[in-house]
Amino acid sequence: MAPDSFIISDVRIFTGIDTIESGHVVIKDGLIFAVSAGPPPADAGVPVLSKPGHTVVPGFIDAHIHADKGQELALRQSLNFGVTTVMDMHNETVNVHKLKKFAADNKDDAADFKAAGLAATIDGGWPMSIVTALDKSEETAAEIATWPKLTSPADAKAYVEHNLSSAGGADYTKLMHESGSVMGQVFPKPSLDIQKAVIAATQAKGHVAVAHSLARADTLEVLSLGINGLAHTFIDEPVNREIVDAYKKAGAWCNPTLTMLGSFTKEGTGVAERFGNDMRVKSKLTEQGHANLCQCMGLSRKGTTVENAYGTVRKLKAEGIPIIVGSDSAGPGLGTAWGATFHHELYLLVKECGFSPKEALHAGTALTAKLFGWKDRGQIAQGLKADLVLIEGNPLNDIDVTLNIRSVWRDGIQAKEFQG
Repeated sequence: MAPDSFIISDVRIFTGIDTIESGHVVIKDGLIFAVSAGPPPADAGVPVLSKPGHTVVPGFIDAHIHADKGQELALRQSLNFGVTTVMDMHNETVNVHKLKKFAADNKDDAADFKAAGLAATIDGGWPMSIVTALDKSEETAAEIATWPKLTSPADAKAYVEHNLSSAGGADYTKLMHESGSVMGQVFPKPSLDIQKAVIAATQAKGHVAVAHSLARADTLEVLSLGINGLAHTFIDEPVNREIVDAYKKAGAWCNPTLTMLGSFTKEGTGVAERFGNDMRVKSKLTEQGHANLCQCMGLSRKGTTVENAYGTVRKLKAEGIPIIVGSDSAGPGLGTAWGATFHHELYLLVKECGFSPKEALHAGTALTAKLFGWKDRGQIAQGLKADLVLIEGNPLNDIDVTLNIRSVWRDGIQAKEFQG
Protein backbone atom coordinates (compact mmCIF):
# COMPACT_ATOMS: atom_id res chain seq x y z
CA MET A 1 0.00 0.00 0.00
CA ALA A 2 2.51 2.58 -1.19
CA PRO A 3 1.49 6.25 -1.36
CA ASP A 4 0.91 7.74 -4.77
CA SER A 5 2.66 10.69 -6.36
CA PHE A 6 0.22 13.08 -8.02
CA ILE A 7 -0.89 16.68 -8.34
CA ILE A 8 -4.24 18.24 -7.47
CA SER A 9 -4.61 21.32 -9.64
CA ASP A 10 -7.00 24.16 -10.51
CA VAL A 11 -8.43 24.15 -6.99
CA ARG A 12 -8.98 26.56 -4.15
CA ILE A 13 -6.61 25.64 -1.30
CA PHE A 14 -7.18 26.31 2.36
CA THR A 15 -3.81 25.56 3.92
CA GLY A 16 -5.13 25.49 7.48
CA ILE A 17 -3.96 29.09 7.84
CA ASP A 18 -4.35 30.92 4.54
CA THR A 19 -6.30 30.60 1.30
CA ILE A 20 -5.03 30.29 -2.26
CA GLU A 21 -7.92 30.98 -4.61
CA SER A 22 -6.51 28.93 -7.49
CA GLY A 23 -3.48 26.72 -7.22
CA HIS A 24 -2.04 23.23 -7.01
CA VAL A 25 -0.65 20.76 -4.50
CA VAL A 26 2.13 18.31 -5.38
CA ILE A 27 2.14 15.04 -3.42
CA LYS A 28 5.16 12.72 -3.48
CA ASP A 29 5.84 9.63 -1.37
CA GLY A 30 3.04 10.42 1.08
CA LEU A 31 4.17 13.98 1.76
CA ILE A 32 3.27 17.40 0.45
CA PHE A 33 6.10 18.27 -1.89
CA ALA A 34 4.88 21.72 -2.93
CA VAL A 35 1.86 24.00 -2.71
CA SER A 36 1.54 27.06 -4.87
CA ALA A 37 -0.80 29.40 -6.69
CA GLY A 38 -1.29 28.97 -10.42
CA PRO A 39 -1.01 25.93 -12.67
CA PRO A 40 1.40 23.05 -11.99
CA PRO A 41 4.61 22.64 -13.99
CA ALA A 42 3.98 21.33 -17.49
CA ASP A 43 6.58 18.57 -17.14
CA ALA A 44 5.42 17.26 -13.78
CA GLY A 45 5.80 13.62 -14.80
CA VAL A 46 3.03 12.48 -12.42
CA PRO A 47 -0.76 12.25 -12.80
CA VAL A 48 -2.59 15.56 -12.55
CA LEU A 49 -6.08 15.71 -11.06
CA SER A 50 -7.71 18.93 -12.28
CA LYS A 51 -10.72 19.89 -10.14
CA PRO A 52 -12.06 23.38 -10.88
CA GLY A 53 -14.82 24.40 -8.50
CA HIS A 54 -13.38 22.32 -5.69
CA THR A 55 -11.48 23.15 -2.49
CA VAL A 56 -8.65 21.20 -0.89
CA VAL A 57 -8.31 21.42 2.89
CA PRO A 58 -6.05 19.65 5.39
CA GLY A 59 -7.33 16.36 6.76
CA PHE A 60 -9.63 17.14 9.67
CA ILE A 61 -8.53 16.38 13.23
CA ASP A 62 -11.33 15.31 15.57
CA ALA A 63 -10.00 16.30 18.99
CA HIS A 64 -12.44 14.14 20.99
CA ILE A 65 -13.85 10.70 20.21
CA HIS A 66 -14.39 7.40 22.01
CA ALA A 67 -13.72 4.24 20.00
CA ASP A 68 -15.45 2.23 22.69
CA LYS A 69 -14.94 -1.54 22.71
CA GLY A 70 -12.02 -0.95 20.34
CA GLN A 71 -14.36 -0.50 17.38
CA GLU A 72 -12.48 -0.23 14.10
CA LEU A 73 -15.63 1.32 12.62
CA ALA A 74 -14.77 4.51 14.51
CA LEU A 75 -11.63 4.92 12.38
CA ARG A 76 -13.18 3.77 9.11
CA GLN A 77 -16.22 5.99 9.35
CA SER A 78 -14.18 9.01 10.46
CA LEU A 79 -11.91 8.74 7.42
CA ASN A 80 -14.91 8.61 5.09
CA PHE A 81 -16.00 11.97 6.50
CA GLY A 82 -12.56 13.52 5.90
CA VAL A 83 -11.27 13.08 9.45
CA THR A 84 -7.73 11.80 8.95
CA THR A 85 -6.78 11.94 12.65
CA VAL A 86 -8.98 10.98 15.59
CA MET A 87 -8.14 11.63 19.23
CA ASP A 88 -9.58 9.09 21.64
CA MET A 89 -10.24 10.46 25.12
CA HIS A 90 -10.53 7.31 27.26
CA ASN A 91 -10.01 3.69 26.29
CA GLU A 92 -8.64 0.46 27.65
CA THR A 93 -4.96 -0.14 26.94
CA VAL A 94 -5.60 -3.27 24.89
CA ASN A 95 -7.93 -1.27 22.62
CA VAL A 96 -5.39 1.53 22.23
CA HIS A 97 -2.72 -0.86 20.95
CA LYS A 98 -5.20 -2.68 18.72
CA LEU A 99 -6.47 0.53 17.10
CA LYS A 100 -3.02 2.06 16.66
CA LYS A 101 -1.97 -1.05 14.75
CA PHE A 102 -5.16 -1.02 12.68
CA ALA A 103 -4.59 2.63 11.79
CA ALA A 104 -0.96 2.00 10.82
CA ASP A 105 -1.83 -1.03 8.67
CA ASN A 106 -4.87 0.44 6.91
CA LYS A 107 -4.12 3.96 5.77
CA ASP A 108 -6.69 3.66 3.00
CA ASP A 109 -9.42 2.58 5.41
CA ALA A 110 -8.76 4.23 8.79
CA ALA A 111 -8.03 7.57 10.35
CA ASP A 112 -4.78 7.89 12.28
CA PHE A 113 -5.35 7.14 15.96
CA LYS A 114 -4.13 9.29 18.85
CA ALA A 115 -5.11 8.33 22.39
CA ALA A 116 -5.35 9.39 26.00
CA GLY A 117 -5.21 5.73 26.96
CA LEU A 118 -6.91 5.15 30.28
CA ALA A 119 -8.07 8.40 31.84
CA ALA A 120 -7.00 9.33 35.38
CA THR A 121 -10.02 7.82 37.14
CA ILE A 122 -10.89 7.16 40.77
CA ASP A 123 -13.10 4.47 42.27
CA GLY A 124 -16.76 5.41 41.80
CA GLY A 125 -15.98 8.61 39.92
CA TRP A 126 -16.78 9.69 36.38
CA PRO A 127 -17.31 7.87 34.06
CA MET A 128 -17.49 4.72 36.19
CA SER A 129 -20.64 5.97 37.88
CA ILE A 130 -22.59 6.62 34.68
CA VAL A 131 -21.29 3.56 32.79
CA THR A 132 -22.25 1.13 35.55
CA ALA A 133 -25.71 2.70 35.78
CA LEU A 134 -26.33 2.16 32.05
CA ASP A 135 -24.41 -1.06 31.35
CA LYS A 136 -24.24 -3.93 33.82
CA SER A 137 -22.68 -6.48 31.45
CA GLU A 138 -19.77 -8.69 32.50
CA GLU A 139 -17.73 -7.38 29.57
CA THR A 140 -18.04 -3.78 30.75
CA ALA A 141 -17.33 -4.77 34.36
CA ALA A 142 -14.11 -6.41 33.17
CA GLU A 143 -13.10 -3.25 31.30
CA ILE A 144 -13.76 -1.05 34.33
CA ALA A 145 -11.62 -3.36 36.44
CA THR A 146 -8.60 -2.23 34.39
CA TRP A 147 -9.19 1.51 35.01
CA PRO A 148 -6.95 3.45 37.39
CA LYS A 149 -8.34 3.99 40.87
CA LEU A 150 -6.08 6.78 42.02
CA THR A 151 -5.96 7.54 45.75
CA SER A 152 -2.88 9.77 46.16
CA PRO A 153 -0.44 12.05 44.31
CA ALA A 154 2.04 9.15 44.33
CA ASP A 155 -0.52 6.99 42.52
CA ALA A 156 -1.04 9.81 40.04
CA LYS A 157 2.65 10.06 39.17
CA ALA A 158 2.96 6.30 38.69
CA TYR A 159 -0.16 6.29 36.51
CA VAL A 160 1.21 9.02 34.22
CA GLU A 161 4.57 7.29 33.93
CA HIS A 162 2.93 4.07 32.75
CA ASN A 163 0.14 5.60 30.65
CA LEU A 164 2.54 7.71 28.58
CA SER A 165 5.03 4.85 28.13
CA SER A 166 5.10 2.52 25.15
CA ALA A 167 3.27 -0.02 27.30
CA GLY A 168 0.43 2.39 28.03
CA GLY A 169 0.33 3.76 24.51
CA ALA A 170 -1.03 7.21 25.35
CA ASP A 171 -0.14 10.43 23.51
CA TYR A 172 -1.63 12.81 26.13
CA THR A 173 -3.46 12.55 29.45
CA LYS A 174 -7.18 12.85 30.23
CA LEU A 175 -8.41 13.87 33.68
CA MET A 176 -11.98 13.43 34.94
CA HIS A 177 -13.14 16.33 37.10
CA GLU A 178 -16.87 15.73 37.25
CA SER A 179 -19.10 16.36 40.27
CA GLY A 180 -22.30 15.19 38.57
CA SER A 181 -24.11 18.42 39.40
CA VAL A 182 -25.29 18.99 35.79
CA MET A 183 -27.11 15.65 36.05
CA GLY A 184 -28.51 16.33 39.52
CA GLN A 185 -26.13 13.69 40.88
CA VAL A 186 -23.21 13.63 43.28
CA PHE A 187 -20.14 11.76 42.07
CA PRO A 188 -16.80 11.52 43.89
CA LYS A 189 -14.10 13.71 42.32
CA PRO A 190 -10.34 13.25 42.55
CA SER A 191 -8.74 15.55 45.13
CA LEU A 192 -7.07 18.66 43.78
CA ASP A 193 -3.75 17.24 44.98
CA ILE A 194 -4.23 14.17 42.80
CA GLN A 195 -5.28 16.24 39.79
CA LYS A 196 -2.36 18.62 40.25
CA ALA A 197 0.05 15.68 40.38
CA VAL A 198 -1.40 14.21 37.17
CA ILE A 199 -1.08 17.53 35.36
CA ALA A 200 2.44 18.23 36.61
CA ALA A 201 3.71 14.74 35.74
CA THR A 202 2.18 14.92 32.27
CA GLN A 203 3.62 18.32 31.49
CA ALA A 204 7.02 17.33 32.88
CA LYS A 205 7.12 14.62 30.20
CA GLY A 206 6.32 17.18 27.50
CA HIS A 207 2.73 16.05 26.96
CA VAL A 208 -0.66 17.77 27.11
CA ALA A 209 -3.17 17.28 29.93
CA VAL A 210 -6.89 17.56 29.08
CA ALA A 211 -9.77 17.64 31.56
CA HIS A 212 -13.44 16.64 31.46
CA SER A 213 -15.77 19.03 33.33
CA LEU A 214 -19.42 19.85 32.59
CA ALA A 215 -20.06 22.33 35.43
CA ARG A 216 -18.69 25.85 35.79
CA ALA A 217 -17.40 25.28 39.35
CA ASP A 218 -15.58 22.09 38.31
CA THR A 219 -14.08 23.90 35.34
CA LEU A 220 -12.77 26.69 37.56
CA GLU A 221 -11.13 24.18 39.88
CA VAL A 222 -9.26 22.32 37.18
CA LEU A 223 -8.21 25.55 35.43
CA SER A 224 -6.69 26.72 38.70
CA LEU A 225 -4.34 23.72 38.55
CA GLY A 226 -2.84 24.72 35.18
CA ILE A 227 -4.58 22.25 32.87
CA ASN A 228 -3.67 22.61 29.18
CA GLY A 229 -7.21 22.33 27.88
CA LEU A 230 -10.83 21.46 28.58
CA ALA A 231 -12.50 18.56 26.75
CA HIS A 232 -15.94 20.23 27.13
CA THR A 233 -17.44 23.51 28.16
CA PHE A 234 -20.15 23.78 30.83
CA ILE A 235 -23.93 23.98 30.60
CA ASP A 236 -25.11 24.70 34.15
CA GLU A 237 -24.37 28.45 34.35
CA PRO A 238 -23.49 31.34 32.03
CA VAL A 239 -19.89 32.33 31.46
CA ASN A 240 -18.48 34.98 33.80
CA ARG A 241 -15.31 37.02 34.13
CA GLU A 242 -13.83 34.50 36.55
CA ILE A 243 -13.90 31.79 33.88
CA VAL A 244 -12.26 34.02 31.28
CA ASP A 245 -9.52 35.07 33.69
CA ALA A 246 -8.94 31.44 34.74
CA TYR A 247 -8.52 30.35 31.12
CA LYS A 248 -6.07 33.16 30.51
CA LYS A 249 -4.05 32.46 33.65
CA ALA A 250 -3.78 28.77 32.76
CA GLY A 251 -3.06 29.51 29.10
CA ALA A 252 -5.69 26.88 28.36
CA TRP A 253 -7.86 26.12 25.34
CA CYS A 254 -11.36 24.68 25.03
CA ASN A 255 -12.90 21.87 22.97
CA PRO A 256 -16.57 22.63 23.70
CA THR A 257 -18.27 19.49 22.22
CA LEU A 258 -21.41 21.51 21.45
CA THR A 259 -23.24 18.70 19.68
CA MET A 260 -22.95 16.37 22.66
CA LEU A 261 -24.08 19.12 25.03
CA GLY A 262 -27.15 19.73 22.87
CA SER A 263 -27.87 16.01 23.10
CA PHE A 264 -27.31 16.10 26.87
CA THR A 265 -30.01 18.77 27.29
CA LYS A 266 -32.16 17.48 24.37
CA GLU A 267 -32.13 20.98 22.84
CA GLY A 268 -30.12 19.70 19.88
CA THR A 269 -32.81 17.28 18.67
CA GLY A 270 -33.86 19.25 15.59
CA VAL A 271 -30.36 19.83 14.25
CA ALA A 272 -29.34 16.24 15.04
CA GLU A 273 -32.26 14.90 13.00
CA ARG A 274 -31.45 17.25 10.12
CA PHE A 275 -27.84 16.08 10.04
CA GLY A 276 -28.80 12.46 10.45
CA ASN A 277 -31.23 12.53 7.53
CA ASP A 278 -28.93 14.47 5.20
CA MET A 279 -28.04 11.85 2.57
CA ARG A 280 -24.42 13.02 2.60
CA VAL A 281 -24.40 11.73 6.19
CA LYS A 282 -26.96 8.92 6.21
CA SER A 283 -25.35 7.13 3.25
CA LYS A 284 -22.13 6.64 5.24
CA LEU A 285 -23.68 5.37 8.46
CA THR A 286 -24.81 1.96 9.63
CA GLU A 287 -28.50 1.58 10.41
CA GLN A 288 -27.73 1.70 14.12
CA GLY A 289 -25.42 4.67 13.65
CA HIS A 290 -28.15 6.60 11.89
CA ALA A 291 -30.68 5.74 14.61
CA ASN A 292 -28.29 6.90 17.34
CA LEU A 293 -27.51 10.15 15.55
CA CYS A 294 -31.19 11.10 15.34
CA GLN A 295 -31.75 10.78 19.11
CA CYS A 296 -30.65 12.77 22.16
CA MET A 297 -29.42 11.66 25.57
CA GLY A 298 -31.43 13.96 27.81
CA LEU A 299 -29.26 13.32 30.87
CA SER A 300 -29.00 16.84 32.28
CA ARG A 301 -31.06 18.29 35.12
CA LYS A 302 -33.65 21.02 34.70
CA GLY A 303 -32.09 24.46 34.32
CA THR A 304 -29.08 23.41 32.26
CA THR A 305 -29.01 24.79 28.74
CA VAL A 306 -26.87 24.51 25.65
CA GLU A 307 -27.09 28.30 25.30
CA ASN A 308 -24.74 28.51 28.30
CA ALA A 309 -22.24 26.56 26.19
CA TYR A 310 -22.78 28.72 23.10
CA GLY A 311 -22.42 31.89 25.15
CA THR A 312 -19.23 30.64 26.77
CA VAL A 313 -17.66 29.83 23.41
CA ARG A 314 -18.63 33.24 22.02
CA LYS A 315 -17.05 34.95 25.03
CA LEU A 316 -13.89 32.82 25.04
CA LYS A 317 -13.42 33.45 21.33
CA ALA A 318 -13.83 37.20 21.81
CA GLU A 319 -11.20 37.08 24.58
CA GLY A 320 -8.69 35.21 22.42
CA ILE A 321 -9.00 31.80 24.10
CA PRO A 322 -8.27 29.06 21.52
CA ILE A 323 -11.25 26.88 20.57
CA ILE A 324 -10.70 23.54 18.84
CA VAL A 325 -13.08 21.03 17.24
CA GLY A 326 -13.91 17.68 18.81
CA SER A 327 -17.12 15.72 18.52
CA ASP A 328 -17.19 13.42 21.59
CA SER A 329 -18.63 10.80 19.24
CA ALA A 330 -19.01 7.32 20.68
CA GLY A 331 -20.77 4.10 19.68
CA PRO A 332 -23.54 4.46 22.29
CA GLY A 333 -23.41 8.28 22.29
CA LEU A 334 -26.90 9.33 21.24
CA GLY A 335 -26.86 12.41 19.03
CA THR A 336 -23.35 11.68 17.73
CA ALA A 337 -21.73 9.65 14.95
CA TRP A 338 -18.03 9.19 14.24
CA GLY A 339 -16.93 11.58 11.50
CA ALA A 340 -20.34 13.10 10.85
CA THR A 341 -20.49 14.96 14.17
CA PHE A 342 -17.23 16.74 13.39
CA HIS A 343 -19.11 18.56 10.62
CA HIS A 344 -22.00 19.23 13.01
CA GLU A 345 -19.49 20.90 15.36
CA LEU A 346 -18.18 23.10 12.54
CA TYR A 347 -21.77 24.10 11.76
CA LEU A 348 -22.54 25.04 15.37
CA LEU A 349 -19.35 27.09 15.73
CA VAL A 350 -20.39 29.13 12.71
CA LYS A 351 -24.16 29.31 13.26
CA GLU A 352 -24.21 29.75 17.04
CA CYS A 353 -20.81 30.98 18.19
CA GLY A 354 -19.70 33.72 15.81
CA PHE A 355 -17.00 31.84 13.91
CA SER A 356 -16.39 32.47 10.24
CA PRO A 357 -16.13 29.26 8.18
CA LYS A 358 -12.39 29.91 7.83
CA GLU A 359 -11.99 30.21 11.62
CA ALA A 360 -13.94 26.99 12.16
CA LEU A 361 -11.82 25.11 9.60
CA HIS A 362 -8.64 26.44 11.23
CA ALA A 363 -9.94 25.23 14.61
CA GLY A 364 -10.44 21.73 13.17
CA THR A 365 -7.04 21.44 11.49
CA ALA A 366 -3.95 23.60 12.08
CA LEU A 367 -4.90 24.88 15.54
CA THR A 368 -5.40 21.44 17.07
CA ALA A 369 -2.10 20.20 15.61
CA LYS A 370 -0.31 23.25 17.00
CA LEU A 371 -1.75 22.93 20.52
CA PHE A 372 -0.80 19.26 20.77
CA GLY A 373 2.65 19.78 19.25
CA TRP A 374 2.07 17.66 16.13
CA LYS A 375 4.30 19.29 13.56
CA ASP A 376 3.65 16.71 10.83
CA ARG A 377 -0.04 17.47 10.11
CA GLY A 378 -2.84 20.02 10.23
CA GLN A 379 -1.67 22.18 7.33
CA ILE A 380 -1.08 21.92 3.61
CA ALA A 381 2.59 22.82 3.65
CA GLN A 382 5.80 21.44 2.22
CA GLY A 383 7.14 18.42 4.10
CA LEU A 384 3.95 17.62 6.02
CA LYS A 385 1.85 14.48 5.74
CA ALA A 386 -0.37 14.45 2.67
CA ASP A 387 -3.58 14.28 4.70
CA LEU A 388 -6.04 16.00 2.39
CA VAL A 389 -9.76 16.40 1.77
CA LEU A 390 -11.20 17.37 -1.61
CA ILE A 391 -14.53 19.21 -1.28
CA GLU A 392 -16.85 20.25 -4.08
CA GLY A 393 -17.71 23.93 -3.64
CA ASN A 394 -16.36 26.56 -1.27
CA PRO A 395 -16.58 25.75 2.46
CA LEU A 396 -14.97 29.11 3.22
CA ASN A 397 -18.24 30.73 2.13
CA ASP A 398 -20.68 28.08 3.40
CA ILE A 399 -19.67 25.68 6.17
CA ASP A 400 -22.39 23.21 5.10
CA VAL A 401 -20.28 22.48 2.01
CA THR A 402 -17.75 20.50 4.09
CA LEU A 403 -19.99 17.46 3.66
CA ASN A 404 -19.55 17.59 -0.15
CA ILE A 405 -16.52 15.30 0.13
CA ARG A 406 -15.22 13.97 -3.17
CA SER A 407 -11.97 12.37 -2.00
CA VAL A 408 -9.80 11.86 1.07
CA TRP A 409 -6.10 10.99 1.26
CA ARG A 410 -4.15 9.92 4.32
CA ASP A 411 -0.36 9.98 3.88
CA GLY A 412 -0.99 10.38 0.16
CA ILE A 413 -3.08 7.18 0.01
CA GLN A 414 -6.63 7.58 -1.25
CA ALA A 415 -9.38 6.26 1.02
CA LYS A 416 -11.16 3.15 -0.29
CA GLU A 417 -14.50 4.96 -0.19
CA PHE A 418 -13.35 7.24 -3.01
CA GLN A 419 -11.37 4.85 -5.19
CA GLY A 420 -12.57 3.83 -8.64
